[in-house]
Amino acid sequence: MHSEPPISFEQFMAKALHDPETGYYARRISGVGRTGDFTTAPMLSEAPARAIAAWVARALRESGCRALIEIGPGEGKLAAGVLKNLPWHLRWKTRLHLVETSAPLAERQRKLLENRAAWHRDMNDALAACGGNAVIFSNELVDAFPVRRFQKTGDGWQELAVSFDEQRRAHETLLPPAPLPDSSGFLESHPPGQCIEVHDSYRRYLTEWLPSWKSGRMLTIDYGAAAETLYHRRPCGTVRSYLLQQRLEGPAIYQNPGCQDLTADVNFTDLQNWSRPWVSKQQVISFGEFLGGALDECGTAFLVLDQTR
Repeated sequence: MHSEPPISFEQFMAKALHDPETGYYARRISGVGRTGDFTTAPMLSEAPARAIAAWVARALRESGCRALIEIGPGEGKLAAGVLKNLPWHLRWKTRLHLVETSAPLAERQRKLLENRAAWHRDMNDALAACGGNAVIFSNELVDAFPVRRFQKTGDGWQELAVSFDEQRRAHETLLPPAPLPDSSGFLESHPPGQCIEVHDSYRRYLTEWLPSWKSGRMLTIDYGAAAETLYHRRPCGTVRSYLLQQRLEGPAIYQNPGCQDLTADVNFTDLQNWSRPWVSKQQVISFGEFLGGALDECGTAFLVLDQTR
């Protein structure tokens, strides 16, 4: 039986999520919230917007920045909530910039925010618009980036690839041993058979624009953990998909490419290591700490990375 040559899992995930014609985020996302494929914390409560607004107010005052950038703003509801909760004297003199690559989501954001924001396709454009001086935040951005998957074998770590046969059934295979990407995950003591993910596409993304960021603070909120605890009792790794609020794992993640969200937990040790050349200070706290206990169901699954340029 003939099948397509294997491609890396990262290539499969990139096409499934971001292909201009068939990608989930590019064309087919049905919405975020209880009627969409998945829900984010800001859709469940106003507490995240209030807490982020308080952080933004401090960051703007301390840095002297006048620009606020949200990367990957979803439907724009979090940005709207943050603006609403900013002190009025900061709200009128702060310019909001939204960085969005999804046309359907950008359209929803424009309907909600109208002339209260400026839109950009990438971070370098957004930073250029504010002279490189900005306070930046994102919520569940990193997990939307394609991951590379690796499995520990007798020959060391090998990258996982996928091919499809004539019936469009997925078949996973391992590529020959090759140089590994920069990740703290490989430094942990994992048993044979363990699968891990590396957000190498996000590392590449960061290094494209961090040198253009001159001053400010950045807040990164996502689900994940430090490298040493991320894969506890997760021998198959953390990749899963969401379709109409249903969580799918294993072979099911290949069954509806382009029609469902694909995601993996974030290694926050990697985020800190990758950013270190460009930041002067950084710390990770739990989302529960950040919110002051206002949203218990997300408090331990999510972490908050606070960085100063």
